[in-house]
Amino acid sequence: MPAPFIVASCAASFGVFTKEPVERLESAGCEVRISPYGRAMTRKEIVDFAYGADAVVLGNGRMPASVIGALPDLKVIARHGRGVDGIDYAEATKRGIIITNAPGTNTEETADLAFGLILDLERHITMMNNELKGGTWRKRAGHSLYGKTIGIIGVGDIGIAVARRAMGFGMDILGCDIRERPEAAITGLIFTSFNDLLKRSDIVSLHTPLTDVTRNLIGAKELRMMKDDAILVNTARAGIVRQSALEKALLEGRLYGYATDVHAGEPPQIAKISGLPNVIMTPHAGSATYEANLRMGMAVADNIIAVKDGVTPPNLVTPATLLYG
Repeated sequence: MPAPFIVASCAASFGVFTKEPVERLESAGCEVRISPYGRAMTRKEIVDFAYGADAVVLGNGRMPASVIGALPDLKVIARHGRGVDGIDYAEATKRGIIITNAPGTNTEETADLAFGLILDLERHITMMNNELKGGTWRKRAGHSLYGKTIGIIGVGDIGIAVARRAMGFGMDILGCDIRERPEAAITGLIFTSFNDLLKRSDIVSLHTPLTDVTRNLIGAKELRMMKDDAILVNTARAGIVRQSALEKALLEGRLYGYATDVHAGEPPQIAKISGLPNVIMTPHAGSATYEANLRMGMAVADNIIAVKDGVTPPNLVTPATLLYG
């Protein structure tokens, strides 16, 4: 009898919110291990938990060369999500390990959260909720979205989904990216330069992958370009914003607000700005809906089963994926 194809899920939500992907893998002859941690695993935890596995399901953890090299039986790393910046692509390729992801499975949900954060910052929803529950009746004046300009940095699937939502609010929409997608035009989005977008936007929303080009893309210079009453929303990757410059701008009152769903560590170190009333933080929850998790999980199952059966997986990560996301 052949040995089972072992799948070690290091993704906190895989097989927890929805069971169907695990059942599908088991029906295909896989033995599935489910993470007991409920959070992103450390490198040592991944090595200990996934040792001997043929496949690793990776959530928001990281797999550098040292981790990949410590897993001698590994054949596929299946990302439970889209971004693959946490995986050492060169090391995996050198060892003949296939990397897959789940593009398009959480697009609408991430756009929903981005727009929820925008509304919260501009209308002080969380702040007024906390004050009212604490016994303080205070109507805080915020900003209307109608007629304002939103700048979308990274006009991919999620960026376009955010633009569709902005169109419904009657906003002017600017975008910039390394390539211009013609399908964005239906939202009224106008492509412009990076600097022009920063100067003209009332809201800047980040939706780029984390690459050598986008790391620290928003620093002190870029924050100075933005309007004093602008807000910055990051549901992409923490490394796109230089943390020290962001903290300085917020502490000096040069940003109306900042919201983020992404962090340098999970859980993150408490930042200096976390206690500010105009800063909102969520725990990397952009894809945390039952519907998105089912889609992501099924994509993971499709990819792993394809590798197990010796065929090209539907969501094979290539060098182009690293560049464009």
